[in-house]
Amino acid sequence: MKTFLPLASVLLTGALFAPVHATELIYTPVNPNFGGSPLNGQWLLNSAQVTNKHTDPEAEDLGSSFEQRTPFQDFNDQLERSVLSRLASAASSQFVDSNGKFVPGTFETGSFTVSVVDIGGGALTITTTDRITGASTTFRVMQP
Repeated sequence: MKTFLPLASVLLTGALFAPVHATELIYTPVNPNFGGSPLNGQWLLNSAQVTNKHTDPEAEDLGSSFEQRTPFQDFNDQLERSVLSRLASAASSQFVDSNGKFVPGTFETGSFTVSVVDIGGGALTITTTDRITGASTTFRVMQP
């Protein structure tokens, strides 16, 4: 026991004055948005989606809306698009002369007003206005 005490004090003193080797601590981000590896992106996204328990009460379930459609509803939608396409063709034929050039003017239906205005340089402005709500859409085209 007498030899243990001096030996322990020598080792403790030696440990206190021994050279210490240390390196810098280097922070490496995980998130690719902050400089981390791009290979972590998919893992982080999957982890976030798995742990996300929040749902938007206002959002409709798009998956269920596709499953609930019947052939009758599909037929009615296709028929409606076909009729609207024919109406649009009839309305646009009012603005085209025999040479295929647009003729400025205004065309009115029960719900819409379509105006074609020549703004010069071969460009036309076409404005469609909903007569019920007053909403309008304008776009420009070049004469063929």
